Amino acid sequence: MRWMVNSLILSLMVLKLVAQTNLSERLHDPSFPGKAQAQIQKYIDLDLFSGVVLIADHGVPVYHQAFGMADRANQIPITTSTRFNIGSMNKAFTKVVILQLVSEGVLRLEDTLGKFLPDFPAEARTKVTVNQLLNHRSGFGDYHQLEGYWDMPWEEKTPEKLLDMASQLPLMFEPGTDQAYSNAGYVLLGAIAEKATGQSYFDLVHRRITEPLGMVDTYLQHQNPVPDRAIGYLYSMRGNLEDNEYLKEPATAAGGSYSTVADMLTFFQAYYYGKQLWDDATRQMDERYSYLQTLRSSGGASVVAGGFEGSNTVCYAQLKDQITILVFANMDEPVAENVGLDLLNILRGKEVKPPELPAVRAVYRTLVDQGIDAVRDQFGELTQNFPPDDSKDMVLNQVGYNLLYSDNPAEQATAVNVFRLNTELFPNVANGWDSLGEALLKTGDREGARKAYQRALDINPDLATAVQALKKLR
Repeated sequence: MRWMVNSLILSLMVLKLVAQTNLSERLHDPSFPGKAQAQIQKYIDLDLFSGVVLIADHGVPVYHQAFGMADRANQIPITTSTRFNIGSMNKAFTKVVILQLVSEGVLRLEDTLGKFLPDFPAEARTKVTVNQLLNHRSGFGDYHQLEGYWDMPWEEKTPEKLLDMASQLPLMFEPGTDQAYSNAGYVLLGAIAEKATGQSYFDLVHRRITEPLGMVDTYLQHQNPVPDRAIGYLYSMRGNLEDNEYLKEPATAAGGSYSTVADMLTFFQAYYYGKQLWDDATRQMDERYSYLQTLRSSGGASVVAGGFEGSNTVCYAQLKDQITILVFANMDEPVAENVGLDLLNILRGKEVKPPELPAVRAVYRTLVDQGIDAVRDQFGELTQNFPPDDSKDMVLNQVGYNLLYSDNPAEQATAVNVFRLNTELFPNVANGWDSLGEALLKTGDREGARKAYQRALDINPDLATAVQALKKLR
């Protein structure tokens, strides 16, 4: 299955338990800025990071610095007021709106999808609930993976079209029985809020969140270029720098708004500690509430992140002492998350390691310099710099597809070997076998392709690309 964007806005909301020791004291120590700058500079020296870092104590900024260029072509520097695409971070906006509506009696957590979107297929319509959508337990996946999505012009990616595409997604599991990150699920939550209130999703967020909190630098919609924004940049597998302007994505309830670190600090202070957005009773409706309480008592940090090609944002909130670290980057993920975690570890008095090249680039460089066996032997070490919540089979999948569609027969043959290695290291991942089948078919091995596609279906009988490929091969 061909990769393009792993998750809009790779998003992701993650909670991790971590230890804490005298964070506030270390943050205010005169030596901290130098330690932070030294570690950030290591990322800059590898051209892995440009962006803004803000660290606050009880909502008051203590460290607030900008690094690098917002627009490299025109040499426009990033400032502390530069706006960044916050990716999936604005799923937190959606959660607040939904739980507010539940608190007001407009919605119920047990309401089914069909109450508001009656045209969806029967299984989703009758079984998927608002609560399951909120907590990624609905069975919906990601509409970005549907064929043709990335070829659609911006103006065709309307809310109505996205709903139609979401309705075409087969459920990955019985609703409520498992968990899988879902952009489609949050798009559906936005539609439910609109149906229940008669207001647009963005009007709801503006009226209920950004306006009362005074978030004047946050652009919820951005059909026209956002002023003072950072253009995203990423390195290709081969090490060529490019911008991400080709990724034309409208903002949705799943992600894609623009904001500044200062505005998002205001939001997260209210989200975790204040009463402007919700009272304690409403906050307790969140399925994660008890876990957040555990973090609060233990000194752990809650993590909310967003990311896609050329953009990465993260908020680490150490709840016990109200220390907040925000890192916004206009470079490829997971660099903001890595920088933020390094700064958190410095505040904890822990040793931090030098940054590594992103996994895809590291694997490709080793493949070219040392061969496929070296990739196999060093795979764990080579893939240290990869989003921790993503499966590492995606690394080899990305390398393989870059080679397969290079129009170079030698590289296409190498791609087959890369996909074979992927199935060796991750034999129970259907997508790896599906990709191997595609590579074998493209290089002329129809029988090998048939076997690979069949193996993919043995693992996941509902894998649409493998089903379609086998029909054509027969």
